Amino acid sequence: MKGKKSQAVWGYIFILPFFIVFLIFGIYPIIYTVMLSFKSWDGFRPMTDAGLANWYRLLEDDVFIHTLGNTLLIWIVDFIPQVLTALVLAMIFSQMKIKGMSAFRMTYYLPNLITAASMGLLFNLLFNGSGSTANQLLCALGVDSAPFDFFNSPAFTRFLSSYILWWMWFGYTTVIIMAGITSIDPSLYEAAYIDGAGKMQVFVKITMPLIRETLIYVTITSIIGGMQIFDVPANLTNVNGDPQRAIMTSSMYIYVQGFNNYSFGYASTVSLVLFLVIAVLSFLSFKLMRRNEA
Repeated sequence: MKGKKSQAVWGYIFILPFFIVFLIFGIYPIIYTVMLSFKSWDGFRPMTDAGLANWYRLLEDDVFIHTLGNTLLIWIVDFIPQVLTALVLAMIFSQMKIKGMSAFRMTYYLPNLITAASMGLLFNLLFNGSGSTANQLLCALGVDSAPFDFFNSPAFTRFLSSYILWWMWFGYTTVIIMAGITSIDPSLYEAAYIDGAGKMQVFVKITMPLIRETLIYVTITSIIGGMQIFDVPANLTNVNGDPQRAIMTSSMYIYVQGFNNYSFGYASTVSLVLFLVIAVLSFLSFKLMRRNEA
């Protein structure tokens, strides 16, 4: 008995560093952010009590609503094609024998290994200015009206942000969905084919319902990441999301309020509201995707 207690103590000692680090870098910043949302602080002078002033200010802040709309739009235009592409590729890779399939999988996954900031800078070089790579190519092809001022168009800039995110993440989503598909009992497919079902019927009637949990995971993790988009749009144009704040996301707005305007109390308030928005969207997605389960 004494030996078992001694082993248990050592177990707690080994996991203690994780909990210490989590408390310092996980729990404490959250508690501090909540406290800071009721303060007025520029990072230099002493904090002063602000009461609910930051929260009242947020209710009248049209710019924050605008950035929230930008964030949702960029995420939706990225997420829907991302999942559809991943489902098609997962179906092809799991049901068809193609030469060099491993090479295809690796190629599709490669963009996910590049940092988001690098992607933003890369596409900035490709499209920014009359001397950009895209404009030089269009001029060489003799395209009328070239060179174009690509980043003067809010619609194009939003689309490009979504495209970059799709390109970065569809390979990762494909791998996750394929993992869900490979966990399905092969005998279910065999029985369906014996009964005369086609490949599309099998995918819709068997595969899709059985990977529901995987799709829920993909959706919720995408919401969490997508609503915190920062690196790609910030490096694609600038931290103000030009042109006309078209790609200024909520995370970028928090950064501007905290580190450009030195309003850390208000930045904390915005970050808490963004957390609540993510929590609500995740909860609604979970409920909607589970409601048809038997």
